[in-house]
Amino acid sequence: MDKKKRHKGEGHRQRLRERFLDAGLDGFQDYEVVELLLTLGTPRKDCKDMAKAALSRFKTLQAVMEASSHELCEIDGIGPKNSFGLKLIKAVSDRYLEKKLINKNPVNNSKELYDYLFHSIRDKAREQFKIIFLDSKNCVISTETHSTGTLTASSVYPREVVDSALRHKAAALIFAHNHPSGDPKPSPEDIAITRQLVFSGKVMGITIHEHIIIGDNSYYSFADQGDIARMSREFDMQIR
Repeated sequence: MDKKKRHKGEGHRQRLRERFLDAGLDGFQDYEVVELLLTLGTPRKDCKDMAKAALSRFKTLQAVMEASSHELCEIDGIGPKNSFGLKLIKAVSDRYLEKKLINKNPVNNSKELYDYLFHSIRDKAREQFKIIFLDSKNCVISTETHSTGTLTASSVYPREVVDSALRHKAAALIFAHNHPSGDPKPSPEDIAITRQLVFSGKVMGITIHEHIIIGDNSYYSFADQGDIARMSREFDMQIR
């Protein structure tokens, strides 16, 4: 007879792990993904209830992963070890997707760019303005979170953006920021700062390829809508 006390749900936990090993996360509900992650830091305790509680509070899997350690520890049963594990996994995922971009050309193949942006800034509670630096062949040199703002705006100054581009020896740039409201429609301020950035780039000989606004499972592309090209023509007309 096994003298070790089996915790409640041990068989369920093993079945979750076997499902993942067999087919990845296909068919998993979001609370089951959180539950599986929590088991890594809680070897002798059933994690289903705390996983459901986390989803109930934060509403989405992405929001759970974006929650602060303090917020996570407010969930009954989730302690510092669990919150550390969730935050570490999120950070590793961000780094993995970022590294996949390096030396790629997101202008011709944008899938990795969108994957990275959606994953890294879609559910941020505050606006974040990111810069992707490209070389003369439009391959990614590096990425940078340039600024983090309030609930509704980030502070972006064209001179600082140009300084960052020169520091990275970038020939071209892609910009992106999130809208915590979930609506990616550009505000008048978004349009104004994009125009300033395009004009500043033209002055310095730096190409601005794109500005993407990330919303809730949607995005707005200034390039796709023809805004970048229009702003570039406006600059050319002004200096004639």
